[in-house]
Amino acid sequence: MELSVAMCGLLCLLFSQAVPMCVPTDYTLYEERRECDFCVAINTTICMGFCYSRDSNMKELAGPRFLIQRGCTYDQVEYRTVILPGCPLHANPLFTYPVALSCHCGTCNTDSDECAHKASSGDGARCSKPLRHIYP
Repeated sequence: MELSVAMCGLLCLLFSQAVPMCVPTDYTLYEERRECDFCVAINTTICMGFCYSRDSNMKELAGPRFLIQRGCTYDQVEYRTVILPGCPLHANPLFTYPVALSCHCGTCNTDSDECAHKASSGDGARCSKPLRHIYP
């Protein structure tokens, strides 16, 4: 009995390492405004990981129960605001960004979240102005 419990625990441990879960993950976002002198790198967290989804080719025959589309999205989010350096007096220097506190697998709320994948440019093209880091 003890051997089977130990084997089960070992398999669960190995499997949990192989399947990334939906969790807050460190992320750097870049904000650059035309009227300001600098591009700013802001360290934050976003929701990222694996969520079970299923889209059957036979959903017309089987009904919607075979259509499960979930993504890794915010459960709890906090918004923080920073002052962007090098902005002239007529420009608004405030920038507000989300910080993922917890995540879950669910449908994306298009009212509050960005639900489409945006292709980013290459690593060298993040900023056209000098870079400043902001550490909240």
